[in-house]
Amino acid sequence: MNGEGSQEPRPEKTPQRAPNPFDGHTFIWLALAFFLYYVIATVSQPSRESLSYSEFKQELITNNVEAVTFRGDQILGSFRNPMDRLPRFSTVQPGVDDDQLLPLLEQNNVTISAESSQDPPWMRLLFAVLPWLLLIVFFLYFSRLMQRRMGGSSKDGMFGFARSGARLFEIDAEGIGFDEVAGVDSAKQDLREIIDFLKEPDRFRKLGAKMPKGVLMMGPPGTGKTLLARATAHEAGVPFFSISGSEFIEMYVGVGASRVRDMFREARKRAPALIFIDEIDSVGRVRGTGMGGGNDEREQTLNQVLAEMDGFSAEEAVVVLAATNRPDVLDPALLRPGRFDRKVTLELPQQSARLAILEVHVRKVPLAGDVRLDEVAAMTVGFSGADLANLVNEAALLAARGQAEAVSRDDFNKAHDRVVMGSERKDLLNPAERLRTAIHESGHALTALRLEEADPVRQVTIIPRGRALGVTEQLPTEDRHNYSEDYLRARLAVLLGGRCAERLVLGNVSTGAANDLEQVTRMARMMVAQWGMSDKIGPVHFHIGSEHPFLGYELTQERDFSESTARTIDAEVRRLVTEAEALCSRTLEESRKDLDRLVEALLEHETLDRETIDAVLAA
Repeated sequence: MNGEGSQEPRPEKTPQRAPNPFDGHTFIWLALAFFLYYVIATVSQPSRESLSYSEFKQELITNNVEAVTFRGDQILGSFRNPMDRLPRFSTVQPGVDDDQLLPLLEQNNVTISAESSQDPPWMRLLFAVLPWLLLIVFFLYFSRLMQRRMGGSSKDGMFGFARSGARLFEIDAEGIGFDEVAGVDSAKQDLREIIDFLKEPDRFRKLGAKMPKGVLMMGPPGTGKTLLARATAHEAGVPFFSISGSEFIEMYVGVGASRVRDMFREARKRAPALIFIDEIDSVGRVRGTGMGGGNDEREQTLNQVLAEMDGFSAEEAVVVLAATNRPDVLDPALLRPGRFDRKVTLELPQQSARLAILEVHVRKVPLAGDVRLDEVAAMTVGFSGADLANLVNEAALLAARGQAEAVSRDDFNKAHDRVVMGSERKDLLNPAERLRTAIHESGHALTALRLEEADPVRQVTIIPRGRALGVTEQLPTEDRHNYSEDYLRARLAVLLGGRCAERLVLGNVSTGAANDLEQVTRMARMMVAQWGMSDKIGPVHFHIGSEHPFLGYELTQERDFSESTARTIDAEVRRLVTEAEALCSRTLEESRKDLDRLVEALLEHETLDRETIDAVLAA
């Protein structure tokens, strides 16, 4: 399916508002100006020496006081001869009036003056208002900062963070339509009824038909759920509100529910319209599964979504599209008829769908004459639409790095190896490790070649890629939906081929088979406990492993088998793995010479494709 790299719808253009001269920053600068004025006015006061009243009288008697100023009970003055002290002083007059002070001042020819003890009215008003002004300014500033972080806008007011953060995409003639979405024909067919209803709602109402209120799109990541929702809105020619489920949740209780109400209110104003909620499982998980109660912000948001969908009337042309890759964790109330009535499943594309997706992605990519898209589609089993878009992009990057005029077949092969196995890491192995890796990978490849039920080998390499020291890549001849028991047993043997080859050639095993053993054990356990491929266990299914990613639900699940059954399961898993190892060992022992030739060829060439492997074994 067409994923990344497609043209995005253009968001709605909003008019530019004139700057507000009385915003939070202006208040902050005014407050800082008043504060600095107060500091400067305080600092600019002359320094004075503090004297006791007795010291002041003694200086007055010795005729060392030149002038005094009375300010309430405070006396400010200056010395005639400061000597080693400050030229100005201050003292406080006792509570009892001193009748001898004025005659003594006049007797020593001291200049006398008086000032009011109160500050000017404007200064008193400033000091009374300034603290509150600072508090208001900082509250406004931090509220604006908080709403910007939470997706609100300044026009929403101080509490704009409670508004919906849904992005609105208006009708755009150049937007993505169904022609740019390939590989999901069945899903597009299900959504065409939604498009017809939004275009001509009266045609449906005339016959008493009611359109589904919600459509749930389910599928693995990268299959194009978001892109298909945008294409649906473009085909219908209606406004498209897009939001992720995680954007509803904040640390403040009630914010998520408020955002849900605001989003649905805006959609009703612009009806007919589409609302798209991506990753709805982030708010729509089963309620009451958490530890210590369930009345949290996520559940309140989910309750509001349910209430809003119930509030749709038959005349409202608003449809909710939602996407998730975990439909098993959604709350049943969300899936019942009347909410999300219709389920659209998007699976990984098959070979014909992958070919159609590749044709969409290479429209603007010049291809060399040796490129066959059907061959690329055949070797990309299990790729999603996003993976295919990444593959085309990686091939184009490789071609551009090599100064090529067009993307060649070799570029696609190298891009495929990079996407599947990771980038090459040369000069990582010493000679001993290189030999062991060649033996290990040759064991995988030769086992796959000798077992009829195994997938064909595409290539073998001992060049380290990603976290692997070597890789044996198998390519199925066709897409599989069911796996037979013989195929699975052959798969177990192929996974154990590296370990068996090491033991056969070197006489011991290494830690390089750790990932192989992990896959073998998991597959064997599923064969025994879930797929009924054990005679001792029988055709029964047991819950094994973590099927739900949140703790509370797991704790409520009781194991549905006894300890005796668990021991039987373990014994059967061990038996399957042991039998697969015996099959692999026999196969390699019978083809020991071919194994040695394959190891030598790998050490010489490092990477062998299927044609080269066949030539080496035929020699």
